[in-house]
Amino acid sequence: MATLVDHMTGEDEAKAIRKTGSAARARVLQIWDTGMTLNHDPVVRFRLEVHAEGVEPFEATTNAIIGRLDIPQIQPGADLPVRYDPYDHTRVALDLYTGRT
Repeated sequence: MATLVDHMTGEDEAKAIRKTGSAARARVLQIWDTGMTLNHDPVVRFRLEVHAEGVEPFEATTNAIIGRLDIPQIQPGADLPVRYDPYDHTRVALDLYTGRT
């Protein structure tokens, strides 16, 4: 069941990108609700402008499960940590909760 949920929310791909991707920062350009939730937290779609060292800034879209209490801080213009696939810039994952306890 977890595998199906991860696939539907995009979390399976995000986990893979967080493991092997390169660290960067991204500015949120746009967010919208996908209509899905997981444990009452929304799955949000993001359009991002990614800024990585040694790479021209690029745009990418991704989904992420965002804690309801974090939504006010993650609005257009916010600067967020991400991981991206250096070989495929369309593959980007938010790296918000890594290392959080």
